[in-house]
Amino acid sequence: MEDEELAESLFVAQQPGNIRIISNGVGSNDTSASASGVTVVLLLSAFVTACSAFTGGFVVGYSAPAESGILADLGLSTAEYSVFGSTMTIGGMIGAVISGKLADIIGRKNTMWILDIFYIMGWLAIYFAKGAWLLDLGRLSLGFGFGLTCFVAPTYLSEITPKILRGGFTSVTMAMIPFSLTVAYLIGSVVNWRALALIGAIPCLLLLFGLFFIPESPRWLAKIGREMEFEAALQRLRGKNVNTSEEAADIKDYTENIQQISEDKILHLFQQKYAYQLIVGIGLMVLQQFGGLYGFAFYMDEIFELAGVPSIIGFIVVSIPEIPAIALGSILIEKFGRRTLLMISATGECLGCVLTGLSFLLQSLNWWKEATPTLVLSGILVFKASYSLGVGAIPWIIISEIFPINVKGSAGSICNLVNWFCSLLVSYTFNFLVEWSSAGTFFLYASMSGLGVLFTAKLVPETRWRTLEEIQASLITHS
Repeated sequence: MEDEELAESLFVAQQPGNIRIISNGVGSNDTSASASGVTVVLLLSAFVTACSAFTGGFVVGYSAPAESGILADLGLSTAEYSVFGSTMTIGGMIGAVISGKLADIIGRKNTMWILDIFYIMGWLAIYFAKGAWLLDLGRLSLGFGFGLTCFVAPTYLSEITPKILRGGFTSVTMAMIPFSLTVAYLIGSVVNWRALALIGAIPCLLLLFGLFFIPESPRWLAKIGREMEFEAALQRLRGKNVNTSEEAADIKDYTENIQQISEDKILHLFQQKYAYQLIVGIGLMVLQQFGGLYGFAFYMDEIFELAGVPSIIGFIVVSIPEIPAIALGSILIEKFGRRTLLMISATGECLGCVLTGLSFLLQSLNWWKEATPTLVLSGILVFKASYSLGVGAIPWIIISEIFPINVKGSAGSICNLVNWFCSLLVSYTFNFLVEWSSAGTFFLYASMSGLGVLFTAKLVPETRWRTLEEIQASLITHS
């Protein structure tokens, strides 16, 4: 009973007439620069975090263009190469399980140090590999780093960024994953697999260098009681001439009060007061993966081959809209909100899968076969642009926003693990589904994206223009 009363007091504290007055989603008592200023430190922090996400996408995209070279140079069998591909997912799931707790114990920044070490070790192991065992070890290490990245990157950014910039900054950063996946395909078509591994290590080195110059998350510092460091980190992020006293007071008050409710343990998540957030978080992870991204990502060559499209032409064409889509998404996310953009993005994914499925259906019926390559390219182009617009980033943004800091680690680990498990299901079942029906496979993905639109419209909360404390206090009382 005391927990419910405290949660209610937290919610009331965020309402008009109390801590801050909300008008059209913007705190009217905010110091303007504190609320919306872009500083060099903030930009550098976002860039460093984006390097970790870019590396993760490069890891996913590496195996397809490297396959023929590795098989020829090292004499691996197809089965051995399949093990090499799947070890990334195993490493990712291990990283996902510990990501939340690790980031809570040692901090967001220190977790990025660790994931970067695993990234660098992984790329070097692959580069120097003379046989299957070192290849697999390197891929496992890369997957582990990527598993940590999926939680800590959006969490760190959401905790350091002003509320009216949070969506755009995090959107661009997490969109680096699908973008770098395509970059890996394109570069891999013109360099050998060892050179591609060294190129994959370049953003890791940028991350390593940048970590020396960025602050720890102020909200994490507040949570563990390092008050002076908390205030110093917040001041660096907002600018030395900005008055951060009001923002700092709000963060400290909320953090102190929310930690009285319960500690960060997995079992505490399965209480009624967190049920809504958990349903939303897990549902968004399922939506992101069951739309079929990894089916497209891991088997792009096979899709182009089935459609009679030269791979290099296909990769170039489908990569063209990604940068404009990422830029557009970062702008529209604060203009139209997370929910609206997510529904638009999932609808576009649905359309892309329908076009791709339709091309294979016409091919199987021997109707209008000359149009198959155009329809396939159009479908993949629409799918990847739509994914980059919203579905690739927004689920991670919302998950980093909706869970209170006292359960964020455990909740993030669960959602992260669900995401990796769903990606494993999609990548494992893709070939079986294509053998059953090429057209049916993409129509199935289209139906999942359609269900995602309904799920978003019905259950996903809008979080734009609100501080993390305002979002989380309101959601505690939702159930």
